[in-house]
Formats: sequence, C-alpha cells, structure tokens
Amino acid sequence: MKPWYEELFENYAESYDREVFTRGTVAECDFIEAELGHDRTRTILDIGCGTGRHAIELARRGWTVTGIDLSADQLRRARAKARAAGVTVRFERRDARRFRFARPFGAAILICEGAFPLMATDAENFEILRCAARALTPGAPFILTTLNALFPLYHSVKEFLDQHPSGVTTQAGAFDLLTFRDRSTVAVIDDSGRTRTLATDERFYAPSEIAWLLATAGFTDIEIRGCDTGVFDHNRPLTPDDFEMLVIARRAASGAV
Repeated sequence: MKPWYEELFENYAESYDREVFTRGTVAECDFIEAELGHDRTRTILDIGCGTGRHAIELARRGWTVTGIDLSADQLRRARAKARAAGVTVRFERRDARRFRFARPFGAAILICEGAFPLMATDAENFEILRCAARALTPGAPFILTTLNALFPLYHSVKEFLDQHPSGVTTQAGAFDLLTFRDRSTVAVIDDSGRTRTLATDERFYAPSEIAWLLATAGFTDIEIRGCDTGVFDHNRPLTPDDFEMLVIARRAASGAV
C-alpha cells in the first residue's frame, strides 16, 4: 500500500497548478533570488519540486536548477511546463529521504511541504534535512517552509483549511497534542474529476524542534520567520497565527553530515 502522500499526488498535477497557493510563486522566487544575492553562478536544488513552479520560474530568470520529486505524475507535468516555457530544468525522480549527487549545489529550497514534513516518522523527516545538507557546498543557503506547531495550539486546522478553498477538502481531522500530528480524512478531486478519499498524517513542528533538527543535520545561522503565500520576509516574526513558518539556514562550513 502506498503512503498517503504518494496517492495524493497521483493524477493531481493539473489540479495542483490551479491551487490558490501557487499564485505566490513569483513573489516567493523574488525572495529566493534576493536571499541568494542574485548570484546566478549558484546552482539550485529544488527538493519536492512537484510540478516545477519554483524551478521553472527561477530558470526563466537565468538560474540553473535541478528539481527532484517522488511523484512521476508531477514530474511529467513539470517537464511539459518547462518545454512550454522554453527553459531547461533537470527534473529527476528521487526520494528526498535518500538521495545523493556527485556535485554539490550552491543553494537548496524546499517550499510548501514538498516532502518535509509529510513522512510517517520524525526520523524520516530528519533524513530529508540531512540529505539536503549533504547536497550543499559549505556555507550554501537552504530555504524551507513547513507547518508551524504553534498554529494548532490556538486554532483549528480544519477551520483554517475550510477557509482556503482547495481541490483537497478536509472532511474530518484531529490534532494530536502528544505527537504534534494532524490526522485527517480528506476528499481529493483529481485531474479526471474523480473524487478519492485519503487519510493524511502531517507533522507540525515547533520552532525549537526545527532549529534542533537543522543544527543536528549540519546547518547553522538558522532563522525562523512567519510566512504566507507569496509573503516571505525577514522582518515578519513567527506567531501562532502563522500556519506555516519560513526557515532560512546555511550549510555548516565544516563537519560531517
């Protein structure tokens, strides 16, 4: 039986690109470029790239990007979109928990829960961060967005999702305060118009947990901020009202990872 996140992204690539949150892609890439100092000699690894929305937009701007994802369906659409846009992006089917490249990258991004934190265990989520660190040159930046555990302590996850229309509708859900996991039953309308029901299991992380995981994985200079679709800003503090957090870190200059 496939994990829920693999089932979710089967025959869902076109529907994914119609999701409201994809409208923030251009502004998010503006932030990524600025964070990388507009230094296009840096190669970028997009982990959990999905349909390639960030990878293709960055390639349009002159960046050299490699995108990896576990979903063959999402990658097919990513390649088609890159051809249509007239840009070159290397898209590869890889598992974010266990990948290696012969040459390190000058930056990595992992935006919108492309892989982390969808895994069934904290150990698997940690492996994604460790692989990211191994893939980077010393001092290279890593930009990550992930689910903020402060949010469900004060708000209902289901109510938040109900207020943000999507092709994935939450029918029922419960947040476990012991594990910081939100387990929900969702209805997914796929590209063929068929409705599927899935049981999801997503890990929300506290800022202190993320900081510890990143430091242990081999990152330093860890900065955690609040964010929203298309709104990535160093000056935005993280609060319990932020559904996601923005994390910026750098691969440690030395030490094994």
